[in-house]
Amino acid sequence: MRTIVQITPYYPPHLGGLERVVSHLAREQATQHDVRVLTTALGSAGAPRAAREDGVMVHRHRAVEVAHTAIAPGLAAHVARLPKEAVLHLHCAHALLPEIVALATRLRGTRFVLHFHLDVDASGPLGALLPYYKKHVFGRVLRAAAGVIALTDAQAAFLTETYRVPADRVHVVPNGVAESYFMPPRAPEPGPLDLLYVGRLDAQKNVTRLVDALSLARQDVRLRIVGDGELRGRLETHADRLGLRNVEFSGGLHGEDLVKAYADADAFVLPSDREGMPLVVLEAMAAGLPVIATDVPGSRELVSGTGLLAAPEPSVLADAIDSVATDLPLRARLALASTERARAHSWGTVARLVEDVYAEAGL
Repeated sequence: MRTIVQITPYYPPHLGGLERVVSHLAREQATQHDVRVLTTALGSAGAPRAAREDGVMVHRHRAVEVAHTAIAPGLAAHVARLPKEAVLHLHCAHALLPEIVALATRLRGTRFVLHFHLDVDASGPLGALLPYYKKHVFGRVLRAAAGVIALTDAQAAFLTETYRVPADRVHVVPNGVAESYFMPPRAPEPGPLDLLYVGRLDAQKNVTRLVDALSLARQDVRLRIVGDGELRGRLETHADRLGLRNVEFSGGLHGEDLVKAYADADAFVLPSDREGMPLVVLEAMAAGLPVIATDVPGSRELVSGTGLLAAPEPSVLADAIDSVATDLPLRARLALASTERARAHSWGTVARLVEDVYAEAGL
């Protein structure tokens, strides 16, 4: 048994795909190892600062969030106190925490594995600094890691080409899906299409595009939006302005409530501008749902050949939604393809692949 420390800026009940990836991986590893999670208390909804959750010891540090960046001084001190023999597994899609871990491990004479989830785009008033940060700071952190986990082959190529990470240190490990999401593909029935979106309500997910597409759809479609975020109020106002009465904002759901949301849907849609490897798509596939997604990096690799990819334009996305709503044989074929694709993504398989990365990285 080894000690594995998963280090992440956010963790459930904070909403997001990265958070749930870390949670599922940590719980799977905890069946064999001493697994700890170091994270912040942001979005934790009053969860204990330190508690054992599903076999995983979770430590949440006080933090503030500035420009979508978690700042938690106590977390840095905690990293410095970790046993030297512990495997440090850093999850990255935000700034600052990677630099803290890289500096702490250098001072301690230890190493870490970096799990690359997404290359974010610039946004907000400080967004102009992001390209400089990526080139001069984050790139050095990536190259300092003993191993870098990418979610797809395309992402691995991006890391070697853009950030100059040595190819022999980049390992492709896809996301997984929990057994609780697996359901048989359901037989489509005539009638209104119950369409589901699950995810954050922020700029990257571009749910505005989905709302606009729904206003252009010609068929009878009901959209349920599961998730929360900084843009929720604007999205609700936008849907009202368009006169849409067929859009429901359910807020964030967890556990059995989220599983039921998939079970109640007829199809799933993801309108993002960019993805890493969207966990929600894997969950929808496991639930036997036809998947519609925008043809963008991350979604493209996962959905191609299984679901429908649409150009990231509201009118094209609306056409794809109408096709699924009216073509019942197409819907049945997509549902079966989703189920078959999801079977290769159990968390047990993913955890074994991650263990192989640790071994190849010499940890």
